[in-house]
Amino acid sequence: MATARITEIISSSKKSFDHATRKGVRKASKTLRNIKSAWVQDQSVIVNKGEVVEYRVVLKITFILGD
Repeated sequence: MATARITEIISSSKKSFDHATRKGVRKASKTLRNIKSAWVQDQSVIVNKGEVVEYRVVLKITFILGD
């Protein structure tokens, strides 16, 4: 039986929510092994002078511990 762990990260992008999600998973995979899923828990934007300037996502990353 495998043991899983969930960690929360926040990722941002100037392009889109999708890009922020992909960027977050890519960055997490550099230090976390055996990532199995990512859940977008929340989304938000940063607005400057009436324009969206940044997209942010809160991700729950699930990964398996050990073998």
